[in-house]
Amino acid sequence: MNLIITIILITTALSAFLALISFWLPQMSPDHEKLSPYECGFDPLGTARLPFSLRFFLVAILFLLFDLEIALLLPLPWGDQLTSPFLTFFWASTVLIILTLGLIYEWIQGGLEWAE
Repeated sequence: MNLIITIILITTALSAFLALISFWLPQMSPDHEKLSPYECGFDPLGTARLPFSLRFFLVAILFLLFDLEIALLLPLPWGDQLTSPFLTFFWASTVLIILTLGLIYEWIQGGLEWAE
């Protein structure tokens, strides 16, 4: 019981210490760049009708696609504990192959080239 109380006291003291340090640690030196609003890399004082690059959206969609792929494949290591793990690994491999073929196609078409 004493060990649990000691652990709780240490974690509380450490958390309070780190919270107090976080107020003094950052350097507060605002300048013109930090005080100006950030508008996706565009000048906020210019015209609002600047065209967006479609490559930006392509890279964002590819990131989301592969990010979701990792989230879907995360429980895969526990699939070997099922009665039939072959089916789980088959479908996971199928998803990986389809996504890899799509990425290769996009790469060959030049869709991942940022500068033209």
